[in-house]
Amino acid sequence: MKLEGLIVSQNRLSAGHPSLPVLAAMQASVEAGIGGEERVAEIFRKQSFPFDNHIFHDLSPSSDVKFQMDTYVMTPWYGVVLEVKNIGGVLEFKDNPPQLLRTRDDGHKDGFESPVVQLERNCELLTDWLRSRNIHLPIYGAIVLAYPKQIVAVPPAKTKLLYPYLIPSFIKSIPQKAKKLDNETFNWLSAELLNSHQRFIPKPICETYDLPFGDFQTGVRCDGCGRLGMIKIVRTWVCPFCQATDRLAHQKTLLEWFLVFKRTITNSECREFLHIDDIQVAKRILQSMNWQCQGTFRNRTYLMDFNNTTPWQKNAKFVIRQ
Repeated sequence: MKLEGLIVSQNRLSAGHPSLPVLAAMQASVEAGIGGEERVAEIFRKQSFPFDNHIFHDLSPSSDVKFQMDTYVMTPWYGVVLEVKNIGGVLEFKDNPPQLLRTRDDGHKDGFESPVVQLERNCELLTDWLRSRNIHLPIYGAIVLAYPKQIVAVPPAKTKLLYPYLIPSFIKSIPQKAKKLDNETFNWLSAELLNSHQRFIPKPICETYDLPFGDFQTGVRCDGCGRLGMIKIVRTWVCPFCQATDRLAHQKTLLEWFLVFKRTITNSECREFLHIDDIQVAKRILQSMNWQCQGTFRNRTYLMDFNNTTPWQKNAKFVIRQ
């Protein structure tokens, strides 16, 4: 959703807006992270292990402290937490203070939070989560660099550093000293991890980057020609530019509202955003979305629950319109 918000917000800003380079750079960073995690996931799709294992990607178990693991491999003997990084340039892992330094091709240096600290924190929090369920499982960890082209000038002093193709051999090399989980507990714990997962809900783009609503273009975008300004007619929407029709065009546009602007919407805001004049038409659209609502009559606001994903949200696709 963070990536979707970045893409649709750029689609609604005018060319030359000063925030476009910032949003584009963040989009590239998020895409790089997703690409790195997908590369690791592909390794597991192609690799099989001669022992029981369950593999979780982008897992965020609920606890007193929020944490997210890029990849978690669980076996009846141990668990492995993988922290995936896709950062180009020459990398230096510093210990005092903990930091990751990246030197670009032009010599410019960037500083990042240490993946070593992130990994250690996740291992500790996962151990606490398991202990709260009376599970005592050895937890191992490693940092994974998504591509071998990532050059490491100074590796971490004590933390295992891997490229994706080395992950299977690393996992197989971990000694299976004692089986900690029987089959029933192993399957129960996997289900418990999935049930405990908390979906990451990013803040709206306007809130994150302190952008005023007025900087964004409103209107319903046509999937056919990519332009804003579809017109509401009886039972559908029609594009005045290419004449395409779309009965559910308002759904993705309203999702964009929550990703870009704020977590609530009123009838008035809906009419302004969708370019609808009729209060009753806007009311029917909002009620059809089955969202939570607060207040009555003119003070009523609607709130989307992103944790209860509906089919139209799952199918929503976002692309940059040039």
